[in-house]
This record gives sequence, structure tokens and C-alpha cells, in this order.
Amino acid sequence: MARTIAKDHDQKRSHILDTAAKLFATEGYDRVSMVKLAEACGISKANIYHYYGSKEAILFDALETYLVGLRDRICALELSELAPEEALYHVVREILLAYEGSDEIHRVQTNNLSSLSIEQQGLLKSVQRDLVAFVNDVVERNGQNVLVHDQVKLRGITMSIFGMLNTYYLWQQGASRKDREGYALLVTDLVLRGIRGL
Repeated sequence: MARTIAKDHDQKRSHILDTAAKLFATEGYDRVSMVKLAEACGISKANIYHYYGSKEAILFDALETYLVGLRDRICALELSELAPEEALYHVVREILLAYEGSDEIHRVQTNNLSSLSIEQQGLLKSVQRDLVAFVNDVVERNGQNVLVHDQVKLRGITMSIFGMLNTYYLWQQGASRKDREGYALLVTDLVLRGIRGL
């Protein structure tokens, strides 16, 4: 007879992923063993292997869960009724708000993506590309027909936005919602001024 899934399966899985993200971020992926992770989760080694067959599987699931959630949250934004400038601010603000509380997994993504197989990296990079493409389209809407003819500049502006946002958590980890919204305004203003100067 097939083994039934416990009612709290998803809750325990989320607890393992959250705990792993914290340990990987603070102690380093290479220094965290499955035994250490099980202890930090308050479960047995056998129990953690019930959920995941390897540390790499935990790393992949943690990153995939985070990135897919981020992509889906941002790409689901309804922007069609907004002016191009408002749409850009709305997207930048939402990314910053989505980053809130995600410092550990964000750091793990930055430092440990290369620890995964090439196939796993490819899957995660595909999710990242979806998000970049969405932001790219919003930037292009603000380009006054200039950027559509210069994909190098368009890509550069889009990646500069991510650079500013991804750096934010390093020096403003305790930022409030108001702080994040203020920074979103600053980023939007910088980008729009740059585009208008082209």
C-alpha cells in the first residue's frame, strides 16, 4: 500500500526550506551537512531524508520556490491601465516589497546557484529570464521609441535596475515599507531621467 502524505507535509517542507536558507546564508552551503540541517529543523536525519534525498535537492527546491514565487508575483501585476512611468514605479516598488524578509534566500541565490547541476541552474535561470523580460518590457514602454531600436541600452537599463534593487538588501536589510517605497521612487526617477537623456 502506498504511503500517505502527512497533513502537515507542506508545512514541514517549508520549515526545512526556511531553515536551510538561514543556515546556507549564515554558515555557507558547503559547511552545512544534512545532519546539521536536520538538527536545526528539530527532526531526525531519517525524517529529513523522507522529504529530500540530498542537500542539493533542498537547495534547488528552496531557490525554485523563491524565484517562481517572485516571478509570479511580479509578472501577475496588472499594468495595462497605468501610464508608463507609473507602471515602472509599480514594478520597482513591488520587487522591493517582495524582497522584504527574503534576505537569506536572496544571499543563497547570489552565492550558491553554481553549486547546482547545469540542468538545475538552467531551470532557475529560465525563471529569472521571465522576470527580466517582464521588467524589460516595462522599461521599453518608457523609452519613447528610442530603446526599441537599441536593445543593448534597453538591456543595460533593465539590468541596472536589478543591480540597484539587488544591492539594496545589503545595506538596508531592516528597511521599512515606507523606506522601500521611497527607494523605489528614487530608482524610478533615476531610470526615467536617464532614458530622457538618451
